[in-house]
Amino acid sequence: MTMPPTPVTLTLLEKVAVDNGFDRELPRQGDWLGFASTHVPLRLWLATLADTVYIAALSQIHVARALGEYGTPLASPLPAGAAAARTVAYVPALHRLVRRAFQLSKNLPDELLHDFEQKTAALPRTTKAERLVVQRIGQDLFRDKLLEFWEGRCAITGLAVPDLLRASHIKPWADCATGAERLDAFNGLLLAAHLDAAFDAGFVTVEDDGVVVVSKALDGAARALLGLDRPRRIRGLQDGHRADLPWHRNMVFRDRVERLTPTRTGDAGE
Repeated sequence: MTMPPTPVTLTLLEKVAVDNGFDRELPRQGDWLGFASTHVPLRLWLATLADTVYIAALSQIHVARALGEYGTPLASPLPAGAAAARTVAYVPALHRLVRRAFQLSKNLPDELLHDFEQKTAALPRTTKAERLVVQRIGQDLFRDKLLEFWEGRCAITGLAVPDLLRASHIKPWADCATGAERLDAFNGLLLAAHLDAAFDAGFVTVEDDGVVVVSKALDGAARALLGLDRPRRIRGLQDGHRADLPWHRNMVFRDRVERLTPTRTGDAGE
């Protein structure tokens, strides 16, 4: 059972919400404090089970499922509008959970496409140079979202130097049929520059369970220099990633194909 928040707890929960992007207050439901955001569609409710047990209820089930190690699922009665909830035992852990939920909601494909359309609505697309400007905006937005989703770390090595990280499409930009597909944050991995090049060239691929597979085309010396001479695994893959990874394994990975056939190009809005 939830507990009525004390004045101190009330202030604490409000700070957790506001500090992590939830800048609108929703009507209170019993012991639940409700929040929304002007930046993401996710709604959030916070409550306590005990002095040191905090609950975050979320309106988007796919966000809750993607939280992984952030907290423990809770099946008790939820506030109206909530789809799932998770508990944590410490305030810093609550901050991390709420911040991660915000990031995941912000990375939904439709949200990114909406941002792109707003930023490029008035831009001409007649010439090749103009279309390249539009494409660059889409690619920059895509990279920003991957930096958020992967929390500024290479998905394979954990390297946390943004200038050395690249937004790597699983299914390349040119092979995507729509703008939504090109700007789907789940159609991308944030990788260190050398691994981005290896992934793009088909020297590495990723299984649906996150295991990194290295091509036979790389000998032992090359694997060691690339840091691929030991087992690697990506944690945090979502179903959205798994929708495109088979394409990369079948069409790009060198152990499956000899080479890629050049395909059409286009901007994100096509």
